[in-house]
Order: sequence, then structure tokens, then C-alpha cells
Amino acid sequence: MRILLSNDDGYFAPGLAILAKMLSSVAQVTVVAPERDRSGASNSLTLDRPLMLRQASSGFYYVNGTPTDCVHLAVTGMLDHLPDMVISGINHGANMGDDTIYSGTVAAATEGFLLGVPAIAVSLVSSQHAHFATAARVVKEMVERYQRHPLAQPTLLNVNVPDVPYEALQGIEITRLGKRHKAEPVVKAENPRGQTVYWVGAAGLAQDAGPGTDFEAVSRHAVSVTPLQIDLTHYQQMDSLREWL
Repeated sequence: MRILLSNDDGYFAPGLAILAKMLSSVAQVTVVAPERDRSGASNSLTLDRPLMLRQASSGFYYVNGTPTDCVHLAVTGMLDHLPDMVISGINHGANMGDDTIYSGTVAAATEGFLLGVPAIAVSLVSSQHAHFATAARVVKEMVERYQRHPLAQPTLLNVNVPDVPYEALQGIEITRLGKRHKAEPVVKAENPRGQTVYWVGAAGLAQDAGPGTDFEAVSRHAVSVTPLQIDLTHYQQMDSLREWL
């Protein structure tokens, strides 16, 4: 099995290295990741300048672009084969609910999915990042399950793993995306030149975190697995819009 591995935290991120090492025992792994942290890059492609592909001493390839650039470049130009799976992570922090709209981690997996490859985005839900090995083991087991029982069609999975020892996990649950409250306001500051600058505020707290959501599952130390889709059509509004027009 051949896996393309990427992330949004950069090719030097510890979660990426741990995941690559874990997956190398069950698959042929190629790493193509951004040259720097591109968290929050979402599904953006770089169209205003050329991209450059380099290789680090670790053997990982890195690109001067976004997570989406990395997967797109690898699948459509670098690799001489279509990977069997694209995996993105391990992200430093949660990607639940509305986070998926902004997440570069989810975006890298989404690009693989759009190119017809089964894809997994994996995140460690914590600010401490103490148990990357737990998340890596969960993903390895999912890959092994896929090898035994391949899915019938390309699938995009968003996986959030509690930051606890593997033995403390309370199973794996299929969930839906929850929803966060409105984000915190931007933070106004002054730079050394006396200019006013603004920092994007923190994400809001969970608003919809009831049973069946990713937030609720992770709060009980269960692994959350949410199947995602790309169709943004609001079908329920189509009839009312036809009347309005």
C-alpha cells in the first residue's frame, strides 16, 4: 500500500514525523508537506507564483505553498503512481465542528479526496500534545482495517483523537460535526513601529456539542470519526429561491 502523507503544521512538525514512522511499518510512505506552518490555510491553491519542491535530510519533501498545493503537486506531478490513500496530520490541536472550514489539515485530505483518493485528516485534541503516538496508532489501525476491507468508494474522514494514553481511549465513534459559538473578536495591538495591527481572535467555544457530535465524543475520550462531503448545495432552499426568482 502506498500512502501520501501531508499536514499543515510544516514538514518539521513532530506529529508528522511520528505518524510517518508508525505508518512505515504497514505501507510505503511519501511525505510532502509545507515548508512552514500553514494552519488555517483552508483549501487555498497558490496561483500567483511557481512552487518549489525540496527534500529535507529526513527524507521528507517540502513545498513553498499550502497543504492543498502539497497534495495537488504530489498527485498530479511528482508521484509516478496514484497513492492508495492520502493522510493529513497529526494536527497540533482539534479540527472539530466549524474548524473544518478553515483547517489546512482537513484541506490536504480534501484535495486527495477530490482527486479520487481515499483520505483521512487526523488531529490531536489538546494544547499539550503529549500523546501523538496515540493518534498515530489509531490511524495505523484504520489503515490496516482499510487494507483488509477497502471502502467501496473514495471517502473523506475527519478523525479527532483525545490527547490521552492509548489505553485510556473509550473506543471509536462515528459522529457528525458539532458547531462552535461565534469566534472571539480580533485583538488590537501596536507593533514596534507604532502601527496598529490586528490578530485573529480565538475560536469560539462549542455551541452544538450534544450526543452524536465530535465534541461530545472526544469529551468522553472517544475517538471521533466524521465522514465529510464536498457538496455545498443548500437543497432545502432551492424551491423557495425558484419562487423568489
